[in-house]
Amino acid sequence: MSTLRDTLRELASTLRDRPDEIVLDIGASGELLVARIRLIATLLLMLAPLLNLASGGGMADTVAGLVGTGLGAMLAWIWLILARRKRRYAWLPFVTSASDISMETLVIVLIAATQSPAASLNTVIVWSCYPLSIFATALRNDGRVTLLAGLLAMAQYGLIAWYFLAGLAPGEVLSSPDYGVVSVSLQLQRMVLLLIATLLTAVVVYRIQRLVLLSGTDTLTGLPNRSWLMHRVPRLLESAQREQRSVALAIIDLDHFKRINDRHGHPVGDRALRHVVAVLDDALADGETLMRVGGEEFVLILPHSMGPAWERMEALRQRVADTPLQLDDAETGGRPGGERLSITLSAGLASFPADGADVSTLLKRADQRLIVAKRGGRNRVVARA
Repeated sequence: MSTLRDTLRELASTLRDRPDEIVLDIGASGELLVARIRLIATLLLMLAPLLNLASGGGMADTVAGLVGTGLGAMLAWIWLILARRKRRYAWLPFVTSASDISMETLVIVLIAATQSPAASLNTVIVWSCYPLSIFATALRNDGRVTLLAGLLAMAQYGLIAWYFLAGLAPGEVLSSPDYGVVSVSLQLQRMVLLLIATLLTAVVVYRIQRLVLLSGTDTLTGLPNRSWLMHRVPRLLESAQREQRSVALAIIDLDHFKRINDRHGHPVGDRALRHVVAVLDDALADGETLMRVGGEEFVLILPHSMGPAWERMEALRQRVADTPLQLDDAETGGRPGGERLSITLSAGLASFPADGADVSTLLKRADQRLIVAKRGGRNRVVARA
């Protein structure tokens, strides 16, 4: 029970917070996929009214169906055009999800106007589009969108049902020869099903977000990994370009780390990595992000131009050199008193936009300068080469 309670608590927190950038990048692809499916589906649905007319259906049904599906097709085309510009419009998933729900509500209203209230409330096919639209929000990877779609579906459909049922006189019922008698209990059951669909989809989104975040996190140090680097840093560079700011990227490599593993073993090597991360992380300021991208290799993002970034990186290098790792007796082969393991690092710096306008170029330039630092004796920071 505690596991369920913890899951619901974390789910509530997830629904309140803005998803991680990696999650939103994946969600942007999902938005484009939904846009394509939506357009195809609405075009296919336009055949339904025509088939209805060809099979002897009423003209009113056909007109209502064509109006609804035609408007849906036009909106679907607009949403597809906007979705192709990934992440340009942060509001797009919210608007398209609300549009999908509202279009289904509009069709139900048209059915009530052209046929009967009983037909609109007892229709199965049109109502089924509500949970389908809610389930589709899982592809956006944003629990806030799911919550919006679910609440909007319940509010709109509940309002329609209340409008037609609340005005009935005692003993009066809504009925239709083709759709039968409208049952209050059925309408309540549909509301419950919409709530369940919303909660289930929100849990799916939460699980997706958790898996994505885990895939972007280094398990040993808890730092963001290369996946986070390739998804998040381009956004940082775009933001810096808009605001005409400089950003520095440093590639950090621990010196002679193989010797630590060979002499003391991999458990000590792992502890040395966590030690360095703790020393650096304790000194990082706001806007500075450390990532582990390889065995003993890290990338540090600094919101500075090259001069201040070099000074900052040099201070961090000195801090690591001045903070040795204290080994215990078991880690030193039983020698009493332990041993203080000195660890140093080398780093190569590259600056945006001076050294490059994209992540790959900056990494290449920083790596070239890291090689110069290694060849120059290690335990140093190189910003020019």
